[in-house]
Amino acid sequence: MPQPAKTPSTPPTSPAGPAPAPHPPSGPLPEAVPRSVEVPGGRIHLVEQGSGPLVLMVHGFPESWYSWRHQLPALAAAGYRAVAIDVRGYGRSSKPRDVAAYRMLAHVADNVALVRALGEESAVIVGHDWGSPIAANTALLRPDLFTAVALLSVPYAPRGGLRPTDAFAGLGGAGEFYISYFQEPGRAESEIEPDVRGWLAGFYAMASGDAEAMADRDHIGQFSVPPGGKLSDRFPAGLPRPLPWLTGADLDFYAGEFERTGLTGALNRYRNVDRDWEDLAAWDGARITQPSLFIGGEHDATTHWMADAIKAFPHTLPGLSSSHLLEGCGHWVQQERPEQVNRLLVDWLGSLPAGSVNATPSA
Repeated sequence: MPQPAKTPSTPPTSPAGPAPAPHPPSGPLPEAVPRSVEVPGGRIHLVEQGSGPLVLMVHGFPESWYSWRHQLPALAAAGYRAVAIDVRGYGRSSKPRDVAAYRMLAHVADNVALVRALGEESAVIVGHDWGSPIAANTALLRPDLFTAVALLSVPYAPRGGLRPTDAFAGLGGAGEFYISYFQEPGRAESEIEPDVRGWLAGFYAMASGDAEAMADRDHIGQFSVPPGGKLSDRFPAGLPRPLPWLTGADLDFYAGEFERTGLTGALNRYRNVDRDWEDLAAWDGARITQPSLFIGGEHDATTHWMADAIKAFPHTLPGLSSSHLLEGCGHWVQQERPEQVNRLLVDWLGSLPAGSVNATPSA
């Protein structure tokens, strides 16, 4: 498995001043184009739109490139080459059988190889949910290639001293925290795969900002599995399905992808949390120094149980441009609040210092 190079002891610095303005297309916006790219770890499927500095977007669980459907045209219209990928294990990307093939270092290596395969010398990386720690670690390990990073929903938290599964074992109260529930191969699959569409609809609703009295909900308990039960026992009743921000066609797309692929590749990311902790020992407590942005939801459980990580941003993200909690929004920020997220991303990209957006590749 390809291993990314270690972070240089002194991160590269960027010249002062704003980056050269991208050139928005003067004519009709080009269509989004799907294709697959071969990387050392297999095949990565992606959808790209526009031309200009490369912005690589990495989704989370249980999603796909499609979760960036609102951002692709917005970034392309602003003069960027917007690329949304299917993370390995999802959609039409490769799905290795080995659980260890889904370790963090493998995802970082995929992103590194993608930049080269796309003919670029560097990129800005944006991640949501699991895509956020993937993007953060990609920027951390390869600051020579990834010059800025935007994190959505899941704040950056450096590797710490406690083994992740030990930490998760202490959560969930009388139940079992969902990440612990996901650890055993086949266990969560047996709950989800008999009714993929129904399970996805419930999971999206549970983590959204649409549930009533969200501010008063138990943000840990809602993601814990009751003894002898299933995670779906926690799904809220009475919400409209599909949700206001998720059409029936959107839900059909997600369900169709997972009905075709199964859930094992996606769940294997969770099954590597301890392996990641071991692999990243050399980066214990490491800071990300590149320009960064955080966007979360006011009612996202993640921003509540990781509130200390957000408070630590002045230390852990010294290059942070701004941090935003979108009012009334849940976990799926770029889908629940696409116009706000698009505006924040485009404004942030336009504010990056010279050297923080990719240059034209060498001949």
